[in-house]
Amino acid sequence: MLRFLFFILTVLPAAGLAQEVISNRQRDVVFRSVHVIPMDRERVLTNQTVVVRNGRITAMGNDGSVKVAPGALIIDAAGKYLTPGWAEMHAHVPPIDNLEPMKEVLTLYLANGITTIRGMLGHPRHLELRRMINSGDVLGPHFYATGPSFNGQAVKTAGRGAEMVREQKAAGYDFLKLHPGLTKETFPAIARTAQEVGIPFVGHVSFNVGVWRAIDARYSSIDHLDGFIEAITPGSDTLAEPETGLFGSWIAWQADAARIPKLVRALRDQKIRVVPTQALAERWLSPKPAEAFTGDPEMKYMKPQDVQNWVNAKTSYTSNPNFSKEHAEKLIDIRRKLIYACQKNGVELLLGSDAPQIFNVPGFSIHHEMNYMVDAGLTPYETLRTGTVNVASYLNKPDSGVIKTGNVSDLVLLSGNPLADINQTRNIEGVMIGTNWLSKAYLQQALKKLEKQ
Repeated sequence: MLRFLFFILTVLPAAGLAQEVISNRQRDVVFRSVHVIPMDRERVLTNQTVVVRNGRITAMGNDGSVKVAPGALIIDAAGKYLTPGWAEMHAHVPPIDNLEPMKEVLTLYLANGITTIRGMLGHPRHLELRRMINSGDVLGPHFYATGPSFNGQAVKTAGRGAEMVREQKAAGYDFLKLHPGLTKETFPAIARTAQEVGIPFVGHVSFNVGVWRAIDARYSSIDHLDGFIEAITPGSDTLAEPETGLFGSWIAWQADAARIPKLVRALRDQKIRVVPTQALAERWLSPKPAEAFTGDPEMKYMKPQDVQNWVNAKTSYTSNPNFSKEHAEKLIDIRRKLIYACQKNGVELLLGSDAPQIFNVPGFSIHHEMNYMVDAGLTPYETLRTGTVNVASYLNKPDSGVIKTGNVSDLVLLSGNPLADINQTRNIEGVMIGTNWLSKAYLQQALKKLEKQ
């Protein structure tokens, strides 16, 4: 249990709470006069009282109709909006032995309303971190851990691939993370063994495997739209991997949108989820210069050398002889068409941005991702579902993703309505994670400590 709890016994506005974590293990936390976005369908329930006790929503109803226990913490949320916490399904937690940098990243996620993360490059200490989060010894989002990478260097033979699957299943990882470099020999052994032992595999689609084999093998989720561009580009099967570029960036200008329906049907029929990480493409692989992103306020949470490395990666991309502004614009456009087609044709999208990665700062990048999803044609409500309802379904958590009595109290309080403007997700007044209320003042104080520049 967290040892730095501080109790307030007065009625205070949400933005003015003390700069401490507030626990509701021993008393109620009550959001009064709040507009609730329940996410069961597209609607707003106005002027509600929401009662939270011991990590659960215990009551909800119109103001005045809900009994409030003596000594409850009353949060004056008049004019504010309460929504389920979001998920970052392509998160990165440092794969190192030192827990302190991991805790910093967890704080960045929480401060941005992210109450669930799926770590996408595993390390044995992540299993310990997951346990510490679950026990309350570390404050962080619910953590789902992938194991160490399956890639061309780690998996040289089919036998070794199968062995790694069994090792990671036994260790207790939630998912297997696939990276590039797997072959037509090693990938089937990994997929077959994973199905046998019951552990899902997620992530990249290796070039020599291709998206059609990935679909047939029933990936749990395909991230980055990896392999999608190659699947809809005529003649891509005659090219070597370097000729296609990262995520098909060098050939996307030749992609045939008429081939998208076949791909989307296959994904839907096999119930494969898709994590677009469109923020990665829009910020790294777009024609925009590095200077378009280096001035973003969240860059102060990254070490200057990390930002410089991102600038170098961007410069390397735009200076490649295969790059052209027109082709890069077509890459972004066809990716948006793929995302929209998935949404409109029953492929379940999961919210994920890939951070820390090129100009994607953990936590902050999820707001960029939601913005880019709307740019692709999704409504704000459809976009919010990708990080709430869809994730609850994917993780088989029926008591999550929707605000209703009995569900878990993973909540975000916003100053504006994200259904009207998706950018309102950035205007966070506080975050409820399980039994802990993190006020705006607390979050600002925690972020201030993490500034690197």
